[in-house]
Parts: sequence; structure tokens; C-alpha cells
Amino acid sequence: MQAWRIAAASAIGTSHVASDTKCQDAHGVGVFDASGEHILTLVVSDGAGSAKHSEMGAKCAVSTVRREIDRYFDQSGTFEELTREVAASWLGKVQQALGEEAERLGEPIKEFACTLLFAIVGDEHAAFFQIGDGAIVASDGLADGFSYVFWPQHGEFANTTNFVISNDAFDVFEFEINHRPGLKEVALFSDGLENLVLHHATKTVHEAFFSTMFQPVRACKSLDESRQLTPDLQRYLMSPKVCDRTDDDKSLILATRMPVEA
Repeated sequence: MQAWRIAAASAIGTSHVASDTKCQDAHGVGVFDASGEHILTLVVSDGAGSAKHSEMGAKCAVSTVRREIDRYFDQSGTFEELTREVAASWLGKVQQALGEEAERLGEPIKEFACTLLFAIVGDEHAAFFQIGDGAIVASDGLADGFSYVFWPQHGEFANTTNFVISNDAFDVFEFEINHRPGLKEVALFSDGLENLVLHHATKTVHEAFFSTMFQPVRACKSLDESRQLTPDLQRYLMSPKVCDRTDDDKSLILATRMPVEA
């Protein structure tokens, strides 16, 4: 039997501390059994820096898509039936939820703009979704190491990307589902960490970063999200080692699938 060990955290950026702005990142983790499978869900959202209520938008996007994923599998949905159309319906639910929040506060929906990434991993399959920047990195534990699933979506101009409320959101979101029983490790991160973990010139993953960061997760004895590792990860994200290289909010989820000791 195998089970997931997880560390997950979001941390405010130094620029947001200086401007007395809230952390605009949000994340979510879930592990459950459904449809005869042990299923992992990981979600990250980054609120747009220019949006007035982006932190609310990010939290709403994370909670909504997690609810829709749970509902799908609770209603006997399977990975074989999980298509781009299903993912699009979840995106529609996120847009609807953001619209309701905007109406409740009397604000335009653009003030809740945010990105969205999620991974769903079962016993034999893995599904990935992305709209916006940040990225998902995965490894099958083979010699080729870590690789990105989708490259971050950046716009024509600096610091621009796609958001879940964009007019073309249903055209630009990326989705794939694979038969991937050997998937061992998955990481999701927001754009605040991109320059630390991706080589933009070569479009490759910073292998040493993930090899180092996954070591304590692999060694962790507790299953699911670790109460010890998550605070440690948050402290790391707020440390000078990270903050000297990025002043943005940052989220990072690390999940590794390991055998359960008898």
C-alpha cells in the first residue's frame, strides 16, 4: 500500500508587507477515497496584484474547485470520464462563485481576478489543469527527474498572464489527463517562486531545488498533510534565502507517494 505525504504553504511577499497588503495567494490539499481509488487533490491560486479583492478571489477559486472535484468523485465520477469538458464545467463554477462574490460586495468581477492550477492524482491516472502563471512539476521517480506539466502562461507584456475571469478563459486553460501509475511526486507553485525553480532561458526545471525540498517530505512519517512540515515550509518561504530573490507572495505544495510501513 502507498500513501501521500504532503507539505503545503502560502507566504506573504515582502512587497506586500511593505505596502500593508494581504497575502493574495491561496492553496488547498485533499486526500480521500472514492470510486475505489485513493485520490490526491492539490490546488494553488494567485490573486492578481492589480485586483482590489484578489485575495478573496484566490480563496474562492480554491474552495470552489475543491468542492467540485469532491462532488464529481462522490457522484461516482471516474478518471476515464474526466475530460476537458468536465474541467471546463468546474472553471464555469469558479467563475460563477466569483461573480456571486462580486455581486455581494457590489464590485466588478475583475477585482477578484486570479490564476488557478490543480492536480488530481489517483492510483493509475493523473489530471492537471492550469490557467495563468506558476506551474506544476511532476516526477515518476525515474532518471530523468522532474519536469513541468505546463509552462507558465505569460502575456505579451511584463507581469501579465491569464486569469479565470478572462473573456477567453475557456480557450486558454490547459488540461491533460494521463495514465500515470508510476507518478511519485508532484509540486505546485505560484509565480512568486518561478525564478527560483525554473530556468526560463532553457525552459527546464531547477532539479536541485526540488530534490532538496522533497527530502524531508520523503522522510516524513505522518501521512497526508504534515503538521510539522507545513509550518517549516512556510518559514522557509518567508526566509531571507527566498525573500532576497522574490518580493512576491509565494505558494508551494510538495506531495510524495511512498509505501506505508507495516
